[in-house]
Amino acid sequence: MFTRRYRVPDHSFFLFGPRGTGKSTWLRQVVPDALWFDLLRTHTLLGLIRQPESFRQQVEARPHGSWVVVDEVQRLPSLLNEVHSLIAETGPKFRFALSGSSARKLKRLDVNLLAGRAVNRQFFPLTAAELDFDFDLDQALRFGLLPQIHAEPLHALEVLEAYVSNYIREEIQQEALVRSLDSFARFLEIAALMTGQVVNVAGLARDAAVARPTVQGYFNVLVDTLIGFWLPAWHRRAKVKEVASPKFYFFDSGVARALSGRLREPLEGMERGFLLETWVLHELRAAMAFHNIGGQLHYWRTSHGSEVDFIWTRAKHAIGFEIKASERWRPEFGGPLKGLLAEGIVQAGFGIYTGSVELKDGPLSVLPLNQFLMALANGSLFP
Repeated sequence: MFTRRYRVPDHSFFLFGPRGTGKSTWLRQVVPDALWFDLLRTHTLLGLIRQPESFRQQVEARPHGSWVVVDEVQRLPSLLNEVHSLIAETGPKFRFALSGSSARKLKRLDVNLLAGRAVNRQFFPLTAAELDFDFDLDQALRFGLLPQIHAEPLHALEVLEAYVSNYIREEIQQEALVRSLDSFARFLEIAALMTGQVVNVAGLARDAAVARPTVQGYFNVLVDTLIGFWLPAWHRRAKVKEVASPKFYFFDSGVARALSGRLREPLEGMERGFLLETWVLHELRAAMAFHNIGGQLHYWRTSHGSEVDFIWTRAKHAIGFEIKASERWRPEFGGPLKGLLAEGIVQAGFGIYTGSVELKDGPLSVLPLNQFLMALANGSLFP
């Protein structure tokens, strides 16, 4: 069991996160007396489909202030109409925790999202803070940060291979999200090998032997099922030709390696760099959610190849992050970011590397990975 850093809202909320990140476990810890509807259980799902009125009847039988959990709510989106009605009629009498591992049905069916009566919360794999900053870097990059991996490290290979198999079988096949599982599996392997890189949809379609619109649809499936997400390019320098295409990242380095078929292989140099970026991006997203910082994440790159890994922006604020899987920091690593700082385009810049000494590289603060993760966890990096 891991102590998660999430705070329970004092009123109804949606909780979205990929399968296996620990949403259900956390909810059972923080609202142990809740009335629970697990829609992954066929008996529960079919019962509510056959007798939808039983949901209201069971909720109304609970005392004032009770929590009601609907787990994997996307499997029965019509239930949200009943939740909305109960909140509107009874006010704060009942509080609902509505968790899900896919937003696809909710988006496609344009379902009732409670008109702002429930706040949105994201759930992520484990963070360094939740591991008490006690981790083996190579193991974390190879196998990722799903809770079960760290609970059963000796079975990491089997757990990740089962995770990938279950994702394709349960999320994709059962929900009929794609027509051909074979072509989707080919796409997944190639896309996972390209995690953290600028996406060339036409090239990927050619390599996967599927049509370009199909590839775009496959990416939409990954985003909607929370397995991956787009990192957009940042545009702030009018006189410089900048790259416009987004990058694509999987939510966890271990899942990306499992999908790419490299799970049983040792880490290689270039792969290690992309996986470290994947982890740092995960930590940035989790910190933004936990501290309710707001803002957006981007990357920045010119047509000449100058690049900054991540730029966080909010209103007039901009902070740059350059990540290197190297035990030695070289001044050229931070060149593009130092240029943005010199022009006043970003207000702060951080270099993150795998060495052990804090450094100052001109205007850049260069932090060892562990020190950066601690600062990120305590919220001291953002305004």
